[in-house]
Amino acid sequence: MEGKTPEGEPAREGWSRARKILGPTVIAALVGAVIGAAIGLRHPQAVGFGLHALLGRRTQNSLSPGMLLSIAMWVVFSFYWEAKAKGASEAKRSESRLSRGFHVTLVSLAQILIFFPVPGLRARFLPKSTSLVVMGLSLQLIFFALAVWARQLLGRNWSGAVTTKLDHELVQSGPYRVVRHPIYTALLGVYLSTALVSGEIRGLVGVAIACIAYWRKIRMEEAYLGDLFGPAHESYRSDTWALIPGVW
Repeated sequence: MEGKTPEGEPAREGWSRARKILGPTVIAALVGAVIGAAIGLRHPQAVGFGLHALLGRRTQNSLSPGMLLSIAMWVVFSFYWEAKAKGASEAKRSESRLSRGFHVTLVSLAQILIFFPVPGLRARFLPKSTSLVVMGLSLQLIFFALAVWARQLLGRNWSGAVTTKLDHELVQSGPYRVVRHPIYTALLGVYLSTALVSGEIRGLVGVAIACIAYWRKIRMEEAYLGDLFGPAHESYRSDTWALIPGVW
């Protein structure tokens, strides 16, 4: 009731909000630190990859300048995504923590594979080419822009987990006129673009794992939205594609 809030409640609410915002970033930093330490112990020459890349003296196990730029774009996008998450509406129904954790595990594994020089998966599926790297980085920017556009249109309807909101709306404007999940289209496009920049088999494996993660998530979201909007969602499904126009 109004005026009856316990003295410690505002502090608890503030801490809860902080955990939601900072939690994924902290976890990602810890995972990155562990991976970096493991790579450093196994391949000490890879620790100075940034300096070697900038000086043009890149070692076999270091990251290329193209991959460094690709990762930098991912980091900037991640901070934007976390900042926008603060404006989401309250959830009415949401997937379980176990289900959400499984999805996060899959996409984290996919990112590790496309970002880092994983031993045993260093064979190339593309030749080393500056043109291919530039093309990959350009596509990455385009797909990031698509994700931002789609995210802006969703507004308070967006959520990282599969949820339905208390005031949920069935958005059908912009890219949602053509595909039902343009954010996932964009993110998978970013994964593929990053794999083009790396040119190594590990990137393709990462893309495959990301596809599995988002295929699973799309099926769950379709079920949630079907229950919420009924015939309206069924009509929307019949007029649009899930991810790629003309394909699926």
